[in-house]
Amino acid sequence: MYKLKRLDTFILGKFLQLFVGAFFICLFVFVMQFMWRYVDDLVGKGLTATVLGKFMWYVSVSLVPTSLPLAVLLASLITFGNMGENLELLSMKAAGVPLVRIMRPIFLLVLPLTFVVYYFQNNIATDAQKSLRSLLVSIKISQPAVEIPEGVFYGMKNFNLYVEKKNAETGMLYHTIIYKVDQGFDRAQIVLADSARIELTADKMHMRLTLWDGEQFQNLKSDNMTVFKSQGVPYDRETFNYKQLIFDFDSNFNELEANQFADIPQAKDMRELNHYVDSVNHLIDSSAVAYFNGISTVQVYGAKPLSRKDSLAVVRNFEQHPVSFDKLLKKWNEDKLIPARQIAVARLQSLSSQYDWQSETVEDQIWYLRRHEVEWHQRITLSLACLLFFFIGAPLGAIIRKGGLGLPTVVSVLIFIFYYVVNTSGMKMARDGNINMVLGMWMSSMILAPAGAYLTFMANRDAVVFNRDVVMERFRKFFALRIKRHVFRKEVILTPPDWDADRRLAVAVRRDLEAYPGKNRLWLPPNYFTLFFRHRPDETAKRLANNVEALVEDLNNSTSPQILSVLGDMPVLYESGTRSPFAHRRVNWVLAVLFPLGLVVWLRVWRFRFRLARDLRQLRKALNRLDEAFAEMFPEVEPISAHEELISAHAESQDGDAQPEGHDAEPNTRATFAERCPDAEPQGHDAEAKAPNFQPKSPTPQSAEDDK
Repeated sequence: MYKLKRLDTFILGKFLQLFVGAFFICLFVFVMQFMWRYVDDLVGKGLTATVLGKFMWYVSVSLVPTSLPLAVLLASLITFGNMGENLELLSMKAAGVPLVRIMRPIFLLVLPLTFVVYYFQNNIATDAQKSLRSLLVSIKISQPAVEIPEGVFYGMKNFNLYVEKKNAETGMLYHTIIYKVDQGFDRAQIVLADSARIELTADKMHMRLTLWDGEQFQNLKSDNMTVFKSQGVPYDRETFNYKQLIFDFDSNFNELEANQFADIPQAKDMRELNHYVDSVNHLIDSSAVAYFNGISTVQVYGAKPLSRKDSLAVVRNFEQHPVSFDKLLKKWNEDKLIPARQIAVARLQSLSSQYDWQSETVEDQIWYLRRHEVEWHQRITLSLACLLFFFIGAPLGAIIRKGGLGLPTVVSVLIFIFYYVVNTSGMKMARDGNINMVLGMWMSSMILAPAGAYLTFMANRDAVVFNRDVVMERFRKFFALRIKRHVFRKEVILTPPDWDADRRLAVAVRRDLEAYPGKNRLWLPPNYFTLFFRHRPDETAKRLANNVEALVEDLNNSTSPQILSVLGDMPVLYESGTRSPFAHRRVNWVLAVLFPLGLVVWLRVWRFRFRLARDLRQLRKALNRLDEAFAEMFPEVEPISAHEELISAHAESQDGDAQPEGHDAEPNTRATFAERCPDAEPQGHDAEAKAPNFQPKSPTPQSAEDDK
């Protein structure tokens, strides 16, 4: 049994405080958003506080499952953001507690919360949905209160009322227009009045409309519609000084029974949803078979249906003795042909109408069936969203390390909006039958799960995810964009360059550059089969990249502007990604089989080869300038290109991480570079000559790992 420790209670205390507050805030926001959707149905109905309270309660209970996942996301993000900002996460990690261990107590709380959300949707929210739907329909069909707005036609039962101006103190209405259709549209009435007053009867079942100084127009019903079209509609006109009109107006609120809405998908539990889905599927299958059998046995031309044996005999006879249909029609008597055509057309029209009606019936059943399937999947995905949002919010807060309600709230809202858009889009497409039901309803979960796993993995490793420099570096690396090397003159130089070793290293770089295999074929497209199925690491390019970085690192300690300018022009070599996409053979095989994805990777490798070809050409120019700089700085020294044994020894030392032995094997009659040029040091240091044992101090970031 898991026992809570002080660290667990500390973390749970921080999370629960924020979770309770975040839950009520999210619930309030969702309730206000729901109320805004139905504000037109609620305003002007004279609803009592009891009815509004019941409406708010049912809405709140129905939106609890939607508010909990967002509350988990917001609370976990703020909790870990606060601990990261207050250096509490750093203290825990310094004490040897990994991030996964820190997340464990909250995970043990959120895990049963998913089951709570499922139980709430399956048992409590169903009754709330029935009551909410009945109350909402009752509010919609209830008569509005007598609060007539100005300047618009206000619709009531069987009549529309227009008021240009009204006096709120006296209740008088001025310049009133009434359009009555209580006797039918063919007996419509239009009443114009200079002023009017509206009063309700004592039982609130009728409305009395008193009018002064107006006219009444009424259409006269007639059966002769042709006269209406030619001469206009006759009407009756009446002028009055005083007139009263009585309308049926039930202003009492009557709530419908909640059991009338028990058949909607939101009001059914999982057992009822499964039973309905199975029953409707069986009904649709049986109906489709019955419709097909009924349509297939219809005799269109009045001929007797043939058996399978007879129909095959007719087909063979027709193949052996083909007969033109036009010739057969010419042999028929016109007196018999025309009635036969009419009968056939009538039967086909009847068959088409029957088919349309049957197809509409089946489509309605399928549409209602999809609504039940959507509700079944939604209850599982919405419950699982609590767990997924936790694995997104907790590591994201540990990475961002910003607490409070500012940035975490913005990030949470953006993530939830993305989830809502994806979930709603998938649900709509699944409900309409455009995509598979499972794919549409689980699309949001399939996106959140990998994102949560990735963020948890990166946060547990303390990896930088949202650093701008890191993101830009990965972007450049992925698209093989050229990186400008920045070399600056150092103010303080602790170790001067080893000129002898650097000159030998430059000669080794030139030798590898000239001997690079296939350097003239880098512009050509690589072989698809060889690229993915024959992994060959580019050792020469790797050695070139290491030697170039080592040369730049040591020569960067020089104060010569010419040397520093040459170093700035040396390219940053990407040695990986030119012969195989990845170092793992099986990954390359999978990419080769997935042809669209493999084609993209193939184009990327070709792009890397372009980059390497340009870099090699630029490196050659930089080496030439570097030799000129060496010759200008040390004119007394003979070129080192004649010492092939020293170059070979130095290249071996770079590959095997050993000290070069060529300098010791040099004949004693040949003096070293430092002995022949004791005053060649531009910094003025009187250091002793060093053996050419320079090794790269730190590998380049590009050579540290394969390009993924």
